[in-house]
Amino acid sequence: MFSEDYYNLLSDFDRFYILTVLYEGPTHGYDILRKFQKRLKKKESPGIVYPFLQQLEERGLVTCEKEMHGDRERKIYSLTPEGGRFCEGLFKRFSSIVSAAIEPGLERCAHCDCTLYDGGHWEMVEGAELMFCCSHCARSYKKERGLPVDASETNELTAKVE
Repeated sequence: MFSEDYYNLLSDFDRFYILTVLYEGPTHGYDILRKFQKRLKKKESPGIVYPFLQQLEERGLVTCEKEMHGDRERKIYSLTPEGGRFCEGLFKRFSSIVSAAIEPGLERCAHCDCTLYDGGHWEMVEGAELMFCCSHCARSYKKERGLPVDASETNELTAKVE
């Protein structure tokens, strides 16, 4: 479908993903490679992971401790406090970008205006089908506008309050 050149454009995303794995907690390079395969269904090159870990260490964003694992030495990488702050700032920026991309396609509750990421409660109100986050918001919406509320809904709400 797409050539390898297109996927090479994602190398910065790969580095971003390495930071997300480090943010989860201390880990070793092989575990990062394994998580790429398991979570992203992508076989990552050690030639991306290990040099990037080295760069992070040189910049003081990551520390590396050696531990023995059987008869082999394993390097465990951990974010420094500065590395943690760097990740948090990066994640906020990325979150803003993703929000801008998906926000136009999301529904909002007609009553409380909360963003609905998955599903919702639809009701016909004065001939218009409106989306609400829940039946309680739909009921409140109708009450505030002096519209009739189904008697069973009122009894149900009263029973919950008592």
